[in-house]
This record gives sequence, structure tokens and C-alpha cells, in this order.
Amino acid sequence: MTEISTTAEAVEAAALPRRVENHTESETVPGEVTVNDRPLEEKTEAEWAYERLILYIRDFEAGLDNEHEVAMGFTGTDAGILRIEGMGFFDPDIVTFYGTDPDGIRTQLIQHVSQLNVLLRALPKLVEEAAPRRIGFRLVQKLEQADQAT
Repeated sequence: MTEISTTAEAVEAAALPRRVENHTESETVPGEVTVNDRPLEEKTEAEWAYERLILYIRDFEAGLDNEHEVAMGFTGTDAGILRIEGMGFFDPDIVTFYGTDPDGIRTQLIQHVSQLNVLLRALPKLVEEAAPRRIGFRLVQKLEQADQAT
């Protein structure tokens, strides 16, 4: 159902930053999936970086065997590795990664697009899970569903 708003509310909503988050499995975080075929000049730096990262992750995962999952190594720091379980962006210029480190500790990286360096790594999958999680394919499905909805 479409919500009715006043002109002032519509202008205010258009001026507010947009936040988008997508997580794997059963995690549900409020957000919207808003990736579409809009011209590049209409997209924020964060949205454009987010879309391209999803494609990089999907392509990286396509080359993995069933014993490995995608993870991200932190470049320029000794903070370690993040098993990617979700991604998002906050307009106009922030990209976020959600997941766990190799010890299972919940981790979130918040990064400005001008500082974005992503090192994709293959980590052995978690032992208790039967099949490796493929976040890239799930994120691409959400992109395609959002495209069809617009």
C-alpha cells in the first residue's frame, strides 16, 4: 500500500540520507533494496560502490569450491578477516560490511568510499554448516528483485 504524504514530507524524505542493508540467512535488518538501472550520475558514490562490490563478490564466489566461503581481509591494518554475512550503504558515501571474524565475534566495518580497499579471501566454511553460504548470489537476487519492482 502506498503511503500518502504532504509535499513537505516528500521533500524532507528526499533530502534525508538513504540507508540500505542486506544480510544473509535469517538476519533481518530494516532497510530498503534500491538498486536499479538509473543512470550512474543519479546514484550516490556509496550506492555505486555497493552495486559493484556485490558483483565482485558474486564472481569471486563462483570460483570457490564447496569447502570455502567468501571473507574479506582488512587492508592497511592488522584487524584480521571478516566472514562476509551482509553489506549495506549509507548515502552519500559510506559502505558497510557485516559478519564475524574467525573466532565467531560479530564484526562490522564502516568505510568511506574514498578509503575503500576490499581484499576478498576464501575461508574454510564453518564446520557445523552443511553447505557454504553464498552471499554474492543472494545479494544479486535482491538487486534483480528490486530492479523488477521498479
